[in-house]
Amino acid sequence: MATPGFAGRRRTRRRPVIDSHCHLDACEPPDAELVARAGEAGVTRIATVGTNGPSIDDALTAAHAHEEVFAVVGRHPHDTTGFDAAALEEIERAAADPRARAIGETGLDYYRDHAPRADQRRAFEAQLDLAARLDMPVVIHTRAAEQDTLDVLHEYAGRVSAVILHCFSAVGRLGDCVEHGYMCSFAGNVTYPKATDLQRAAREVPADLLLVETDAPYLAPQPRRGRPNEPANVAHSARFIAGLREVSYEELERTVESNAARVFRW
Repeated sequence: MATPGFAGRRRTRRRPVIDSHCHLDACEPPDAELVARAGEAGVTRIATVGTNGPSIDDALTAAHAHEEVFAVVGRHPHDTTGFDAAALEEIERAAADPRARAIGETGLDYYRDHAPRADQRRAFEAQLDLAARLDMPVVIHTRAAEQDTLDVLHEYAGRVSAVILHCFSAVGRLGDCVEHGYMCSFAGNVTYPKATDLQRAAREVPADLLLVETDAPYLAPQPRRGRPNEPANVAHSARFIAGLREVSYEELERTVESNAARVFRW
């Protein structure tokens, strides 16, 4: 098998690729600068995620200002304390915007526990219900809560148009995720030298369930590690995953572009 990595990247012609998950509002450079640099790197579509009221507004503003940008709207598990009907209505109003293409990121986070677990679960289930009712995909955040997250998702099997496991980390449950048809979106941490289990998952996931993201400004890929991440850097992760899968960058790009278009309907 070819050794994965970044050798020869300067000789590789840039091809278009998708950043399926980032947070433009959390990045320091202005949106216009980030989008321009992404375009120079060949990034043709960017999904920016709103995680609470102000963040949702920022995501929709960016999506309306830039043709390449679309919004994902929802309530992050960290921001679910006291989640109620008004919070859900706020997400539903945002989801009605034509530039919004998914609900999320929603899910469970038992690592930080910034919100009570009962509130996290209530918000998670309410957003899954909303996604099912609106026929929209749902973007999932899970950390130290894989079993409970998957148990809830399995209850909604067949009711939501697509499930996207953002910053995929459930390497021990890959078979279960594949069986249920969940999209597995890999972030820059897949390029880290010690991330061998994550690399195995990126190599083994079926092509039609593969997505690539930055989660910018977090998790910069190895060539940019230690610096704030941005959508332009998704090309580094995509090239690395192409090496893992022993396919050309062009083939990887076509796969990711097709999957994103199918899921987000853009």
